Amino acid sequence: MSVKRGVTDIYMQAFNQIGVQIDPDYGILWVYQKPTPRPCFNPALITEVRSIQKLLETYNGHIPYRGQMVPIHYHVLDSHSPGIFSLGGDLHLFRDHVMRKDKEGLLRYAKACIDTIHAFVVGFRLPITTISLVRGDALGGGFEVAMANQVVIAERQVEMGFPEILFNIFPGMGGYHLLCQRLPAAQTERLMLSGRKYGVPELADMGVVDIVADPGQGNSALYAFIEANRRHRNGYLALQHIKRKVNPVSYEDLMDVCSYWVDTTMRISERDLRLMERLVRAQDRRVSAAPRDGASESSA
Repeated sequence: MSVKRGVTDIYMQAFNQIGVQIDPDYGILWVYQKPTPRPCFNPALITEVRSIQKLLETYNGHIPYRGQMVPIHYHVLDSHSPGIFSLGGDLHLFRDHVMRKDKEGLLRYAKACIDTIHAFVVGFRLPITTISLVRGDALGGGFEVAMANQVVIAERQVEMGFPEILFNIFPGMGGYHLLCQRLPAAQTERLMLSGRKYGVPELADMGVVDIVADPGQGNSALYAFIEANRRHRNGYLALQHIKRKVNPVSYEDLMDVCSYWVDTTMRISERDLRLMERLVRAQDRRVSAAPRDGASESSA
């Protein structure tokens, strides 16, 4: 099917905060996070990730690519940041909004996050499987986004966790709902209140991570999953649909919690704000110390 008149080919679009690749043979859409100045969910990154989601929603699971409308069966969220999937929410932005008492600005940011996360949860309401390929650490909102995808594939060396309690807030972009899809409520609360990082093998034993790959083998594990899934894809998609019916994560529920998160965040103390600032500086140091020669395997 050729691209319709007036539709911009995804191959020709300029992105600053993400990279996009298509594997038409397998129907894979790869979205690589490459945010600057630090590997977190800044507003520009969220806008670009959401723009890809909207394309899928608009063109009924197809992407305009090299003159053709390519059917997409798998959406893979990955990262180009060495050793990092995502460090989560934009702490610099949080701090700025709190200091300026800009509750509406913080709520706009939070809503954009929920729009993006919920689209992953429901697979864009299309026969598309959403996958997070976690080859670097996923903290805070990065952990939430990883879990928002229907399949979590993570390399063994990765650490994930929710540090939010350390600066007196909680994971407000769906973390509780998403963990409760995979864990009992009491275990979810212990994980969130601990503030610590968890290794992938431990998270896999809990049921949070679906597939564990050896270091550097995430790409191979992804394709192995897709090869196995192709043989019973219809049944797999049906089970995903039933799961969403039986244990729904509704947009309204996510927004309720998100609004409460905004209220809570606006009340944090000067001490908490100083800690947030120190964490931003630590993120900057981690980025500066990272190697510059390409973090990800090629998906092609």
